[in-house]
Amino acid sequence: MGIGFAAMSMHSLVHAQAYPNKTITIVVPTAPGGANDAMARIIGQGLSSRLGQPVIIENKAGANGAIASEFVARANPDGYTLMFGYIGTHGINPVLQKLRYDPIKNFEPITMVATSPTLLVVNPSVNVNSAKELIALLKSQPNKFSYASAGKGTAPHLTGELFKLNTGTDMLHVPYKGSSPAIVDTMAGVTQVMFPSLFTAYPQVKGGKLKALGIAGKKRSAVLPNVPTLNEQGISNIEVDQWYAMFAPAGTPKPIITELNKVLIELLHDKAVEKKIEEQGADVETTTPEELSAFVKKEAIRWKKVVDDAKITVD
Repeated sequence: MGIGFAAMSMHSLVHAQAYPNKTITIVVPTAPGGANDAMARIIGQGLSSRLGQPVIIENKAGANGAIASEFVARANPDGYTLMFGYIGTHGINPVLQKLRYDPIKNFEPITMVATSPTLLVVNPSVNVNSAKELIALLKSQPNKFSYASAGKGTAPHLTGELFKLNTGTDMLHVPYKGSSPAIVDTMAGVTQVMFPSLFTAYPQVKGGKLKALGIAGKKRSAVLPNVPTLNEQGISNIEVDQWYAMFAPAGTPKPIITELNKVLIELLHDKAVEKKIEEQGADVETTTPEELSAFVKKEAIRWKKVVDDAKITVD
């Protein structure tokens, strides 16, 4: 028994010492152009220079990230296929639909990457300047306005339903295949309201193509200091921080997870990388693998309650 354990440990050590010796793939569960994709590419570039091997980004959009998640869950657990998971794949999806992957059992957590609060934005033609004014407008003209989301069951969808539930308003939900087309149609006025992550919407808000009315988070954002939280405007129970994290398939050797955790934390706290992410409206936040594991378990409990309270379905 002792000899077998020693041999196994030595094998893992040798494996880890040789790692990496070929291209690493980071699977992104969304289409190119969104917040997940942008952040993954920042990380991929930094990882490549630090590990001395090519790092490629592979987008596998569809089914709210389930396609990518299933792919990574079944991948060889050797450290060469990683997943850029987020609130959808490892928080919301599991409580909304039957999946062919388990966010806890089928993955090895590596580290949290960043968090970004959800933003309430409207097309500039909507004649309101606060969340309170939007609520009054929605109540005065019920069912006239629509809100876009990145798809059924995504964080923007759930936030929209929470907003309606907690404000007594009604809007038509228009789901898109990803955040990019949803943002485009909101800027064009096809839809009037959206609840994207600040990371996704900040460039458009900064450019005046979208109007920010409130932060659905605990505090104001450093990049939009004049935009109050929804809580400050008297709208409670709508705090949705979108989060992003790195995972590997279950069974990936512990020394590889430890090495990736170490390198990723060094990369994410590099001043240039941190600034690049923060300038887009996200806050770098790193963890140990154990802390990320505990967080994912808590998210499952939290989102189950939200889905039940708001009676949200993806049918």
